[in-house]
Amino acid sequence: MTRKKLLKNIKERFKDDIIDFYDKSPKRVYIEIKPESLVKAATYIFKDLEARFNTASGVDTQANIEILYHFSIEYQDPDFLNMIISLRVKLDRNKPTTASLAPVFNGANWIERELHDILGINFEGHPDLKKLLLPDEWPDGVYPLRKDYKEWDKKAIRDRGV
Repeated sequence: MTRKKLLKNIKERFKDDIIDFYDKSPKRVYIEIKPESLVKAATYIFKDLEARFNTASGVDTQANIEILYHFSIEYQDPDFLNMIISLRVKLDRNKPTTASLAPVFNGANWIERELHDILGINFEGHPDLKKLLLPDEWPDGVYPLRKDYKEWDKKAIRDRGV
């Protein structure tokens, strides 16, 4: 399958789910998807297109919490340019919740736990959403990568990150 056909296929298949489609370069495409469509879009990219899940990244934009799921597609077809497709979902900052992708592919397990720790995202259906990075004494509801983070431990010296 060529790059052009693959992107056309995604646009047609998810026409009602895509909010924005940004074809940045021959090797990079960003697709903003409705949060409720995340599982079906990610499942299609991972299973049907046989993409590799690389990682996910999250950011607090103050307007919302964004997650980008990064997938790489590498085909041996000479007409196909290997590329990265990033699925973007924007979540309500006051209640950042989305479905977990861990039941679809195990690679999402730890990164979702990390995003839960540092940004407070609730991944519904995650098999074990317990702390991964933060110590046990870290208070619930305090997320170190949120823009409104306030230091909770007055004795802490955090000159090299959290």
